[in-house]
Amino acid sequence: MPQAPHSAPRDLPVALSIAGSDSGAGAGVQADLLSFAAQGVFGTTAITCLTAQNPDGVSAVHAAPAELVAAQIRQVLAFYPVKAAKTGMLFDAAIIESVVAELSARPDLPLVVDPVMVASSGAKLLRDDAMRALRERLLPRATLITPNLDEAELLLGRRPREDAEGMERDAAELARAFGAAVLLKGGHAKGDRIVDVLVDRDGQRLASLEASRVAGVDTHGSGCTLSAALTAGLAKGLLLAEAFAKAHAYLQEGLARPVRPGSRDQIRH
Repeated sequence: MPQAPHSAPRDLPVALSIAGSDSGAGAGVQADLLSFAAQGVFGTTAITCLTAQNPDGVSAVHAAPAELVAAQIRQVLAFYPVKAAKTGMLFDAAIIESVVAELSARPDLPLVVDPVMVASSGAKLLRDDAMRALRERLLPRATLITPNLDEAELLLGRRPREDAEGMERDAAELARAFGAAVLLKGGHAKGDRIVDVLVDRDGQRLASLEASRVAGVDTHGSGCTLSAALTAGLAKGLLLAEAFAKAHAYLQEGLARPVRPGSRDQIRH
């Protein structure tokens, strides 16, 4: 009996997530891969840490050896035509140094740095001795940095402002400090309206998008989802402002139409 012909292979842009594993699958590499796939991008990974966690908190962290993180990146870049990469949880200085060293072979590769420092539950996800490596080695390599207000506070040394105009000035300060575009996210601000502000590496505003806070949905992994969807857009060749707009819309849709895999609603990917 004749077999049905295979359909023509589909070429997919490739993105790389360098981040920790979330056993609850709401954040980390699991959320990144879901977001990549939803955007029509093939996802690859270099896992930096194993974590025991769910949306309520993190109970254990086991960091991968820096050499293993480097080997994962090296193998991915050797085989796949990676068009954009992102980092999430990096945990310690040795891992950060290994990431920077491996990415030095691809200086033109767009890199989105989500400076993961503290989980929404309060658990520390970046060691104190890693802050210097983050600031001096990784952030200046970034194409885009995506801090929330709490992370921006650690980078600025003071609490960022929470109004749109103030956030734009603070994002511009970070952009000039690190020589990278900055997406300052307002989800940790007070109030029912959330503002995210994007500036270029010179501190000039590229976009400012607002959304209503969605009640009753667990936002664990929202930062990973947004940065991964944005990375996927860059992998597809979109300009930064367009990639941000599409990623923002994707996250809002996931919040507006959540899933309930456990005891409460979570972001749909």
